[in-house]
Amino acid sequence: MRFGLQLSPPLSLALHARSQIPADTIPQTSTLRAPTSTFSSSTTTTTTAAAAAAAMVSALILLAEGTEESEYTITYDVLVRGGVSVRSALVPPCDSAYVTCSRGVRIVPDISLPCPAEAVREYDALIIPGGAKGAETISSSSDVHALIKHMHDAGKVVGAICAGSLAIQAAHLAPGAKITSHPSVKSQLESDYDYREERVVVSDRLITSRGPGTTFEFALALVTTLVGASKAQEIAPPMLLPSV
Repeated sequence: MRFGLQLSPPLSLALHARSQIPADTIPQTSTLRAPTSTFSSSTTTTTTAAAAAAAMVSALILLAEGTEESEYTITYDVLVRGGVSVRSALVPPCDSAYVTCSRGVRIVPDISLPCPAEAVREYDALIIPGGAKGAETISSSSDVHALIKHMHDAGKVVGAICAGSLAIQAAHLAPGAKITSHPSVKSQLESDYDYREERVVVSDRLITSRGPGTTFEFALALVTTLVGASKAQEIAPPMLLPSV
């Protein structure tokens, strides 16, 4: 995934997430043996790398024209800091190689919906950011509805923030569950869910939050659920966030 700033051509930049670095390019401990070792097994190294890649928790984050970029980028960043491999998926329509978010930031998604069923199985979590226009596109997508149901039925985590919670409702997922969202869409959700106004609401494998200002807390809740509380506590202080 690349981020392009729209300010002016000289200021354009692209960043590749660390989670996309192939596991077999990362030095493995099996190659850093003590001097007494007489050989380094390439087979062992390859096996160790493959096992590490297979064990890594992964998440798929959705993206559409008009997605709220802070909710997308902060969640992506914090998940990577927490050791989660993250990929982005475009929810059509989009008539260019990049998505233009609600404040003009351009992001190039990794893949596009619909995804083959076998490709979806590798992910442990599905994340849905907000942004009025982006949430409308995501919530109205039948491919997204099927993906949400598949992930939930498979015991995976589903997270939504801001107006992204409308996609949970559109997929008819977990009616009656505790949920939250941006206040602007509260009235659309409270008839079907146990609506709460906490900054982050965790209801079994459904995690929801309110908006841009609660994104760090939302992302840390995802890390806690996917990786563990100790990892969330480890990564919060370097970001100058309160301890969790």
